[in-house]
Amino acid sequence: MYRALVDPREAAQIAKHCGVSTATVHQLISAYNRRGVAAVETPGKGGRRNQYLTREQEQAFLAPFFEQAKVGAMATAAQIKQAFETRVGQEVAETTIYRLPDRHGWRKLVPRPAHSKAGPEEQATFKKIRTPGPGGSRDPCS
Repeated sequence: MYRALVDPREAAQIAKHCGVSTATVHQLISAYNRRGVAAVETPGKGGRRNQYLTREQEQAFLAPFFEQAKVGAMATAAQIKQAFETRVGQEVAETTIYRLPDRHGWRKLVPRPAHSKAGPEEQATFKKIRTPGPGGSRDPCS
């Protein structure tokens, strides 16, 4: 907007100088002419505009799970998800639940002991010592 007001030029030249499309320049100028500065001022990138709970509410929600963890009880994502959905009154994505404890500095990932589709035979085969490679060594690091 500043360029268009101070140094009036064609929209194509302004677009090239600012690194945007000509259509964007036309849209911005039109919005500025209709609504003034408020039309082009935006809150910027980032932020939590679509949050379910504030950070303080999230901290209060997670407090019982933190207390359970201190005495050795494990909280699963499924348990936290169910409690969170009850609290907010709607279904939420699993990624929301995984990011929630991480946002508050608490996240521990535990791998599954075995692949969910593997049978006992495949697991036993996988656990066996690997066969010697072309060099003849049984140590995979040598």
